[in-house]
Amino acid sequence: MAARIDEDGLKQAWRALSGSGVGDGWRTIPLHLNAPSRLMAGRRFPGDEEALIAGFSSIKLPPASYLPQGQGFRVVGLPSGALPTTHIWIALCRQPAGTLDMFAMMAADVARLLEDCAKLPDERIFLLFLGRIRAWQNFMEKGRTGLLSEEGEVGLFGELVVLKDVIDAGMPPSDALDAWQGPLDGLQDFFIGTGAIEVKATIAPLGFPTKISSLDQLDETQRQPLFLAGVRLALGLGHTLPKFAAELREALKGDAAASATFESRLMQAGFLSIHADKYVRQFTVSGTICKVIEGEFPRLTRANVAAGVTNARYEIDLATPGFDDIGLDQALTQLGIR
Repeated sequence: MAARIDEDGLKQAWRALSGSGVGDGWRTIPLHLNAPSRLMAGRRFPGDEEALIAGFSSIKLPPASYLPQGQGFRVVGLPSGALPTTHIWIALCRQPAGTLDMFAMMAADVARLLEDCAKLPDERIFLLFLGRIRAWQNFMEKGRTGLLSEEGEVGLFGELVVLKDVIDAGMPPSDALDAWQGPLDGLQDFFIGTGAIEVKATIAPLGFPTKISSLDQLDETQRQPLFLAGVRLALGLGHTLPKFAAELREALKGDAAASATFESRLMQAGFLSIHADKYVRQFTVSGTICKVIEGEFPRLTRANVAAGVTNARYEIDLATPGFDDIGLDQALTQLGIR
C-alpha cells in the first residue's frame, strides 16, 4: 500500500520542482495515479506557486467563478493540453498571502480526502473535493486557529450527541450529515424535512442557561415543527471531544462520502484533528431534554418585539417548568425519522 500523502511529502515534492520552470506552464510530480482521480504536486510558472493538482476523468469543468478562492489560495482549471488530455485537471494553488505551512496542511488534507474516496463516482468525488476546499475557506475566513473556546467545545460536543442520535434513529449517515447545518452557520443546527432542531449544551449543574443568537432562531413560522434540544454534560470521567468524534468517525468508516462530509463539518465548526491533544476535558451525557417551540414558549421573535427592534441576543432557562419535555426520540418521530 502506498504511503499516505502528508505535508512533509508535499513540501519535498514542491522543493524538487522549485525554480525548474522556464516561461509559462506547469511542472509536476505524480503522487498517486489511481483511477478515477489522479494526484500530482506541481508548480505554476512564471509565478513558481505551489499546487496540488487533481485529475478527473468524467466531470464537466464549472465556470471559473464557481471555483473557490481567497484566504491565500485559489482553485483553477488547467488549460487543455497542459497535462494529459485523458483527464480534466483542477489545481489548488497557493497565493502569496498564504503561508506555506497552512497551505501544505490544507493540500495534504484534500489529497487524503481524494485517496479515501477513490472508489466513489467521479462526479461525487469532485463535489467532495470542492466541498472540502470550501470548508477550509470558511475556516480561514473566520480567522480560526483550530482550537475551540471552552464554550465552543461544549457546544460542538452537544451537536455530536444529537448527530449520533439522529443516525441511530435510522437516518442514513449521509442524509444526517447533510442535515447538520450548525457548522455552516445555519439558523438551527439540524434541518430535517420542513422542521428543525436547535441544539444547546451546558455543563451548568443547575438550571439550563441557553443563549439564543437572533430573533429568528426560535421562530417556528420559518420551519415547522421546531424543537429546542438540550444536552446536559457533566465534567469528569467520560469522553473528550476528540474521542467522541473518533467514535463517530469509526461508525462512518464504511461510507466514504459521509466520512468526508463529517470531516468537513468538524473543520467548519472550528475543530482540527491535529489539535486533538489540546482537548483534555472529559464529558458524560447526564441527560437530554427536548421542547417544542410553539405557543407560549418563552422567546423573542420579530412578531413579538417592539417595532424598530431589528435584532437581539438573549438568554432563557430551558429548564423553566411549564413546558413539556417531549424527549428527543419523540421529536425525531415527529420529524419523520423513526
